[in-house]
Amino acid sequence: MMSSKKYIGIFTLLIFAAISASAQKAERDYIRKGNRLFKDSVYVDAEINYRKALETNPKSTVAMYNLANTLMLQNKLQEAMEQYVAASRIEKDKNNLAQIFHNMGVIFHSQKDYAKAVEAYKESLRNNPKDDETRYNLALAQKMLKDQQQNQNEQNQDQNQEQQQQQEKQDKQEQQNQNQNQEQQQPPQQEKKDNQMSKENAKQLLQSVMRDEKDVQDKVKKQQVIQGGRLEKDW
Repeated sequence: MMSSKKYIGIFTLLIFAAISASAQKAERDYIRKGNRLFKDSVYVDAEINYRKALETNPKSTVAMYNLANTLMLQNKLQEAMEQYVAASRIEKDKNNLAQIFHNMGVIFHSQKDYAKAVEAYKESLRNNPKDDETRYNLALAQKMLKDQQQNQNEQNQDQNQEQQQQQEKQDKQEQQNQNQNQEQQQPPQQEKKDNQMSKENAKQLLQSVMRDEKDVQDKVKKQQVIQGGRLEKDW
């Protein structure tokens, strides 16, 4: 299970001591009051005090970080991320940067954006290579990213296969429709062809009849001549 308990809190007392010499008293008081409320899990009131500290000193990375933690525990992840990013841009202390990027990784991890979580954890380890908790979270995020990419590839393959099957089915249906249309158009053409053949046969038959009739007539005439001659001779 991913761990972030170590960093969901406030900066160490050493940090507060470092800023106390230069920060305004009002900022310091708001941060301390916010910390007490944070420890008592009164996150809404803690948020109010951290925001007041930022109004006093807009560049207070302590107020940004603690505010981000408070927002994170209220599930205001986008607002928390904005505060972490703002703090990371101006914070110089490597340990503090390691904590900031660690918590950014936790947010990305919770949103299943494992690629960004991996990068955030790596950045945290660049600032604090000895943090075993961050290293564990990094390994877990890398595994989740690999599984996510594998699942995505499988889904893409299934989708491509499904699209191919649908295209083949569509092509087959179109071919069937085309064949059906050709079959529907074929009988009139055959009938026309049959009619043409019938006319040719009729013509041939007529010519044959005419030839036969002529032959008959010729035979009759010839017979008449023969008979006529015989009659004339006998008579």
